[in-house]
Amino acid sequence: MYVSDSKIKEAVRLFKKRDGVLCTSEVLDAGVHRRTLYHMRDEGIVTAIQRGVYRLTENEPLSNPDLVIVAKKIPEARICLISALSIHEMTNEIPHKIHIALPRSSWQPELDYPPLKVYRFSEETINSGFQNHFMDGVEIKVFNPAKTIADCFKFRNQIGLDVAIEALKRGINDGKATYREILMYAKLCKVERVIKPYLEAIGHG
Repeated sequence: MYVSDSKIKEAVRLFKKRDGVLCTSEVLDAGVHRRTLYHMRDEGIVTAIQRGVYRLTENEPLSNPDLVIVAKKIPEARICLISALSIHEMTNEIPHKIHIALPRSSWQPELDYPPLKVYRFSEETINSGFQNHFMDGVEIKVFNPAKTIADCFKFRNQIGLDVAIEALKRGINDGKATYREILMYAKLCKVERVIKPYLEAIGHG
């Protein structure tokens, strides 16, 4: 199929404007024809990093492709728990799945890759304490260290109490979260009574 050079250049400019990574819907919404996108894929101008997510081939390989895919395919997701701890360098655990938080009312996401571990949060807890990080030029929503610590205690039965305690120690000792911030989010997550003895034990009560 023939696609004019001008159409290709226009699409490449769009990719560059968006830091080189776009999903199919973003390309189509910007006015690029599906035929142009597929031609660019077939010619090696763009590369599919997952079904429906493309990056400019000329750019450097992505350093965090799994997180980029999640951000592009599930924009309402918040990176949480062990995946958030890993980003904040507050755990030695290696997440084998991307841990994401979604509203209780949202659909169950379906991705071929990467594997996901989905946690359901209330509207109040999912909209509190998250930050926008940029990885490979793509905006990733991640809960901040203090909120992540509180979430770890809330979901301690799923991820392990030892992981939550280690996150608390590292958050405090590395200056990534304050006693007041942790207690604020612990109260929001209804784990204030659970977390307080551990805060006091490390000398910050």
